[in-house]
Amino acid sequence: MIRVTIWNEFRDEKVEAEAAELYPDGMHPVLASIFAGDERFSVRTATLDEPEAGLGGSVLDETDVLLWWGHKHHDEVPDELARRVQSRVLEGMGLIALHSAHFSKPFKLLMGTHCSLRWRRIGERERVWNLAPSHPITAGIGDYFELDASEMYGERFDIPEPDQTIFISWFAGGEVFRSGCAWQRGNGRVFYFSPGDQAYPIYYDETVRRVILNASEWCAARVRIPFAVPNIKDPIEPVT
Repeated sequence: MIRVTIWNEFRDEKVEAEAAELYPDGMHPVLASIFAGDERFSVRTATLDEPEAGLGGSVLDETDVLLWWGHKHHDEVPDELARRVQSRVLEGMGLIALHSAHFSKPFKLLMGTHCSLRWRRIGERERVWNLAPSHPITAGIGDYFELDASEMYGERFDIPEPDQTIFISWFAGGEVFRSGCAWQRGNGRVFYFSPGDQAYPIYYDETVRRVILNASEWCAARVRIPFAVPNIKDPIEPVT
């Protein structure tokens, strides 16, 4: 059983008319529905306005892969919580950073860069090219898929070189963007996936949902190795 926690800022859906119409109960229930009926996964959700941002107590300890969606309120996430997420990834937990979570505290800690990019929201067509057809994240995905209306994210994307670039997007306005990137960080895996602006029904798209499902399986924790710097006084072999 892969234990999934979906974290959502859950602010835009309360104040933006487009987001409220598309996601009246928030984006997190729609993301949770991706896993409905799949017995490989158990799912819980958490939001910013819950106590300890919904991630207190044993939640992170009981999470194999954390999906994170944030937008305008990254600074309200406590620094200590962001460091705990970073630590859990280094121990083995997976992290999937969705759309504007490129600016989230946990993702920036794990990347070590500003994670800045160019953007424009005019509802233009996005063509997402599959660069890694043999990767588990792209299982069942064709050469490319298209979104009729999307927020443009464009290069330069200030991230460290990915271990593998999975997707690259082209936008009708001419820009391109590394829209799916994978890294190993410590014992954990990180995947960034950009499609998913709150003003468009992107998380209802079946191909996008397939990518998130695949990525959740790929990112899920395989081990948990807490941080330690042991002093090994007794060697395995005799030392003379």
